[in-house]
Amino acid sequence: MSTVWPGNTCDWGAGRANMGFMIQRLVLAVVVLVMSMAAQLPAADPALTRVLVWDERQPAQKQAYDPWLGDTIADYLRKQPGFEVRSVGLSDPEQGLSDAILDSTDVIVWWGHQKHRDVLPATAKRIADRIEAGKLSLVALHSAHWATPFVEAMNRRATADAMKLLTDAERKSAKVTFVTPLPGKPPSKTTPMTPSAEKKVDAATGQVELIIRLPICCFPSWRNDGKPSHVTTLLAEHPIAKGVPAKFDIPHTEMYDEPFHVPSPDAVVFEEKWDAGEHFRSGMVWNVGKGKVFYFRPGHETHAVYKEAAPLKIVENACRWMAEAQRSRANGMPAPAATHLAAGQL
Repeated sequence: MSTVWPGNTCDWGAGRANMGFMIQRLVLAVVVLVMSMAAQLPAADPALTRVLVWDERQPAQKQAYDPWLGDTIADYLRKQPGFEVRSVGLSDPEQGLSDAILDSTDVIVWWGHQKHRDVLPATAKRIADRIEAGKLSLVALHSAHWATPFVEAMNRRATADAMKLLTDAERKSAKVTFVTPLPGKPPSKTTPMTPSAEKKVDAATGQVELIIRLPICCFPSWRNDGKPSHVTTLLAEHPIAKGVPAKFDIPHTEMYDEPFHVPSPDAVVFEEKWDAGEHFRSGMVWNVGKGKVFYFRPGHETHAVYKEAAPLKIVENACRWMAEAQRSRANGMPAPAATHLAAGQL
């Protein structure tokens, strides 16, 4: 419809049509420009391994690392091909563990010691949820055996193992009782091993109860005298052991002694021994849901363990292998092969 005003002839309908046409052309030009600019940018590498190094950044680290232990690991990984690395800590916004950061991470390398309880339980749950979904993997180092994400992941693995005691029918109606260890209390040599599970059936009612004693995630003895340890590679063909010597020493480290109260691992890649007779399963892998967790024992923040070639190579290998397994799963391909050794075969 056209409207004509006295003394000023103007076809408003035609004007609106012309303006709409001009806007369409402008939008099209912008779209073409954006697509052209995007085409000139380097394509994202789908094989890039995105690593988040998380460190509580404890002041005692200054005895061996500058500025921080986590930064030292991150700097090493950045120099290796195929890595995109971010280094964060407790003082960062959202403790460096926002959903946005986690969603853009393939593997977390975690160092914690004295500030485990500062990490929010909800954060540990978000990390464990992503591990179970196969979207994230965790490398826990040394004293991170009590890090909240590691403990949460071990609790979930222990629960999954325990549920195998029930039939499909029993799972629908069984009462499940969790026995939680006291936080921060290590076991003694005589403490019954955890995790453990027991199925009980009420004789009168037939009610099934599954009692799950969650893992303590600790060990009975340790000694920080800085004496050397001797590491043996048990699974030379495992991807985490690629390029790692069959035997190597760590000149200065803390001692941990077995038994380590964790679920039976799917692979024990390294064993560590001390001249006084102690030993430890120092490189263990678990499948947790669709994801993976790797625990590597050597350390203490006052010793320069993560300036040495073999430990750094092991962390690098773990990150590569775990990220590759995630990519393979996401693409519907078989995960990279790895030899497995049960804990009892040590």
